[in-house]
Parts: sequence; C-alpha cells; structure tokens
Amino acid sequence: MVHTSSPPTEAVQSLSKSQVSTHSDNMLVTLCALITALTCVSGVTVLTQKPPVLSVRKGETATMDCNLGTGTNAAAWHKQIPGGSPQHVVRFYHGWSSPSYGSGFSSPKFTSTHQSTKDYRLIIKNVEEGDSAVYYCQTWDSSVSENVSQ
Repeated sequence: MVHTSSPPTEAVQSLSKSQVSTHSDNMLVTLCALITALTCVSGVTVLTQKPPVLSVRKGETATMDCNLGTGTNAAAWHKQIPGGSPQHVVRFYHGWSSPSYGSGFSSPKFTSTHQSTKDYRLIIKNVEEGDSAVYYCQTWDSSVSENVSQ
C-alpha cells in the first residue's frame, strides 16, 4: 500500500496526483493514480486524474488522464520522487501544436496530448524504474488573475 499526503490546495491552482511505484522482483511498474479532486478556494476549479491504478511492464507505455473541470484550457504535469522536489515535466495548451517541456524531459519519452480543451493525457513511453514517482496534474484559474502596472 502506498501512503501519501495530499498537496496543499492553492487559491489559483488545482493539482491531482498519481503515485508511480516499481516492483523490480516481478518487473512490473505499478501506476497508482491516487485520485485527488482538489477544489480551489473559489470553488471554481475541480481537477480529476484517472485511472485509480494502472500496471504496466517495463518497456511498455503508461498513460494518465486529467480532466480540468472548469479550469483553463491548459495542463501541466510534474514528477516528484519521494523525498525530492517536484520537477516540471510538460505543459500543453489546447491551441499549441506541441507541448513545452521542463528541463531534462523531452519527447518521445514523455509527451502530453489533449482530447478536448478540458481533457489532457500524460504519456510515458518505454517505462523504466527511474519513472517511479508521484505525478501531479496541474491547471490554474485565470479568472482570478489581475494585471498590475506601475
């Protein structure tokens, strides 16, 4: 069993997370999507991540889906190894022709696609032990943004 704590709820962001653990004795990588539907303080953005559990063998492809609810039309994915800092993996906006990658992450190993303006997918190809981590899906609520000028 995997024990994790939920990330804090932020006023303008929503996160959902998936736990990825590797069982080296049977060469399986188990992706446990611990679905956390976090709601913004404003109650506007509800984000969900699926599936609850996904098991793939080393070398196979893993996919995690994220529904943004009423958030913006973009999703970002982050990877956090237990005890480490979160790393930005990829961000994708429905109007872009390709995703934007964080440092150390690239296609074709990691990619993101969208099925609609609210449904995004993280794809990890050729899964290996180093992919074991907690994966967070993130969006933001642009309705609370404010322009400041001096």
